[in-house]
Amino acid sequence: MARQEVDPARGRFFTIQAVRLAGVAFVVVGMLIASHRIALPGRLPSWLGYLLIVNGLVDVFVIPVRLARKWRSPE
Repeated sequence: MARQEVDPARGRFFTIQAVRLAGVAFVVVGMLIASHRIALPGRLPSWLGYLLIVNGLVDVFVIPVRLARKWRSPE
């Protein structure tokens, strides 16, 4: 039985989706921290929630576009 070739587009697609999902998770956790619904352990600053929100938004909107542009097939 011949070994099937793995399509690199499949792995790239799942990588982009994983980055987006992680970004959404960062935004949700950041919003919970910023609204003081999650208590931060120790002496962590409260602005950490806002930093997570910004990081998550970049992960959702910027990084997938850059990855897709980098992995675009040659024309």
